[in-house]
Amino acid sequence: MASASVKDVAALAQVSVGTVSNVLNRPEIVAPETVERVMSAMQKLSYVRNEAARQLRLGHSQALGLITLSGGNPFFTDLATAAEDAAADAGYSVIVGNSNNLREREAGYLGLFEELRVRGVLLSPVADPARRLRQLRDRGIASVLVDRVSTDESFSSVSVDDVAGGALAASHLIDSGRTRLAFVGGPLEIRQVSDRLEGARREVEKHPGVSIEVVPVAELTVMEGRRAGEQLVQRPPAQRPDGVFAANDLVAVGLLQGLFINGRVAIPEDIALVGYDDIMFASASVVPLTSVRQPSHLIGQTGVSILLEEAEDPDLEPRHVLYQPELVVRRSSSLTATD
Repeated sequence: MASASVKDVAALAQVSVGTVSNVLNRPEIVAPETVERVMSAMQKLSYVRNEAARQLRLGHSQALGLITLSGGNPFFTDLATAAEDAAADAGYSVIVGNSNNLREREAGYLGLFEELRVRGVLLSPVADPARRLRQLRDRGIASVLVDRVSTDESFSSVSVDDVAGGALAASHLIDSGRTRLAFVGGPLEIRQVSDRLEGARREVEKHPGVSIEVVPVAELTVMEGRRAGEQLVQRPPAQRPDGVFAANDLVAVGLLQGLFINGRVAIPEDIALVGYDDIMFASASVVPLTSVRQPSHLIGQTGVSILLEEAEDPDLEPRHVLYQPELVVRRSSSLTATD
């Protein structure tokens, strides 16, 4: 059976096609009894609005696009939830895509969002996306980077100072008396990972007698963290680090499993452990996890706010919001922590 059209609705409600259009788009200018009659006709005919046609008329949709680096990381889940809430308050929906740190998948989502004529795009990029975002801007689609700063400052961004976060983690371990540090993370091509390592290295350089090694992992996942922990356990005790900084909390939870569950390493007596993001599971892990907290909800909300403002006024000067991270100390790095 063919779908009911606007003309069908108008005929049943005994109004003009223009009146039906007003009920759909500007009901406040239509008499209440007419709105009720048109809505009743739509219900009887099971009328479904042709949103694609509406987008063609407007030049854009009532949707925003969001591309995250990892759908499996609760940090990005929290960010996406906050973005959806902020967008809904403004009358928009959010279409979420996960690049899984793959450039081709990121490019695919950007192409899809362009075809869907989204109002704007929030992007946590795999690499520097400036050229592609300029193309979107030429098509009238605004873009804001989240959890990342672009080398092209003509695009607004909302992020956290990951260099400062890395320094916080290393400083805490050093102040706890740890001198053999390890950074577990990767790939280092991910800007956030390399920035966190850079911050830790800068802090280590301030303290003679303190060293830091890099233990690379292929992905920022629990399984990769567990593999790294099992590798560290195989070392003689004198060759193990006594303080470990994980690039994110998923890796840190895996490290806890690899180091602690087999009973060969005590946390934090033998190895103090610090994660990054302060996801919900950090405080609920078998040993509550010290972590560098990022304001994920604030990043999502602020990103949407800036994006919608720039969608309305493309001539606005780009803004770069840089939040400061916060260290949350728990038992994985301190026996005196209250958890």
